[in-house]
Amino acid sequence: MATATQGSTLVDVLERVLDKGIVIAGDISVSVGSTELLSIRIRLLIASVDKAKEMGINWWESNPHLSSQSQSLLEANQALQARIESLETELKALRSADSVSTPEDNPT
Repeated sequence: MATATQGSTLVDVLERVLDKGIVIAGDISVSVGSTELLSIRIRLLIASVDKAKEMGINWWESNPHLSSQSQSLLEANQALQARIESLETELKALRSADSVSTPEDNPT
C-alpha cells in the first residue's frame, strides 16, 4: 500500500477538484410537528468550464447577464419593444379617429 509522504497543497487539491468536478447536495427541511413549513434543496457543482461542458452544462453561454453579445441583444430587444408600443399607440389613435369620422362621412 503506497502512502503519500508529502501533503497536497491547496493548488493541487483545487486543480484535482476542477479537473474531476465535485457535487455537493443537501436538503433542508423546517417542520413544526408534522407540518412542513419550509423545504430547501441545495445542489452545488464545482468544476472547470471544460469539465462542465463535457457534462452538458453550459447555461452561462445563454445567460444574458453574463454574455456581452446577449447584453446587446437585450438592448436591441428593449428598443424594438418600445417601437412596437409606439406603433400600437399610433394605430389605436388612427382607428379611433377613423371611427369618429366614419359617421360624418356617411349621413343617413
